[in-house]
Amino acid sequence: MAFSNFKLLRPRISPDALGLLSEHRAEVRILAGGTDLLPSMRQRLFEPQYVMDLRLLSDLKRIRETEHGVEIGALTTLREIEGSKVLQRDYPVLVEAAKTVASPLIRNMSTIGGNICLDTRCLWYNQSLAWRKSCGFCIKKDGDLCHVAPGGAKCWATFSGDTPPALLCLDAQIEIASASSTRRIPLRDFYTGEGDAYRNLQPEELVTRVFLPRASAGYRGAYRKLRVRGSIDYPLAGVAVALKKTNGHIEDLRIGLTAVNPAPILVNVGSLKEEVFGKELAEAAGELAARTAKPLTTSALTPEYRREMIRVFTAKTVLAICSN
Repeated sequence: MAFSNFKLLRPRISPDALGLLSEHRAEVRILAGGTDLLPSMRQRLFEPQYVMDLRLLSDLKRIRETEHGVEIGALTTLREIEGSKVLQRDYPVLVEAAKTVASPLIRNMSTIGGNICLDTRCLWYNQSLAWRKSCGFCIKKDGDLCHVAPGGAKCWATFSGDTPPALLCLDAQIEIASASSTRRIPLRDFYTGEGDAYRNLQPEELVTRVFLPRASAGYRGAYRKLRVRGSIDYPLAGVAVALKKTNGHIEDLRIGLTAVNPAPILVNVGSLKEEVFGKELAEAAGELAARTAKPLTTSALTPEYRREMIRVFTAKTVLAICSN
């Protein structure tokens, strides 16, 4: 499908970008890498009057070590994160998650800020205008019916970004800027748990930076995901695991999930932190993760299968990290 008509804005510095956001607010869409926005515009999910291309904002394209940890500009590509020696050394779970996104070509374009702000997805939403019209639309776009949970007033579209569960495991924070102010919040507070209004971001605000605390450096980590096609598809279930171990015991264990809830989420591991390494610990972690996951019929794979894969991925990943 062809794009609807829009005007392209290309600011060269961040203050100009924030000024344009303040001026146009809900009438503008942000283009970072464009790997999610442009297909959605072709499907007429978005028909903005303005599209603001941020790719000239060089100050948001760096990875920088500080005394407090690591700062990542929101326009840093996933390919740059994948190749960063600093992140490979200190925050491997983020590198592992970034490496799984689509193909190298797409990772050369996709940005960390775009992956954090990724629109939620659903079998009934991510379709052409003609297809959605034939179904009477849905709560997330143009309608008042949820095909996933008929009769309900909540949108259950699923968040499916790969890096946010890893970032949650690292206690990441994000910087959100507008023309009048700048605020910094934990990433976990950015997501609402609603499929339609899925993030705490005002129309005039922009995610500008990601902060990884030094306290999370050195955690061993891995990420596994379920998808149909390895070079294209979003995850249908994803698990990030980060842990610190000392003398045969878990000092800290963190498990993040994606693609099975309307928001990325951390599993409450509770007393598992006190367990010794081994298969029993891994299986217990898998059961906790499976109970936390709430997949519904937002994809072609059944919710039962996706929940089971969360259990399997979690158990295998925890066991693999503990064994290294």
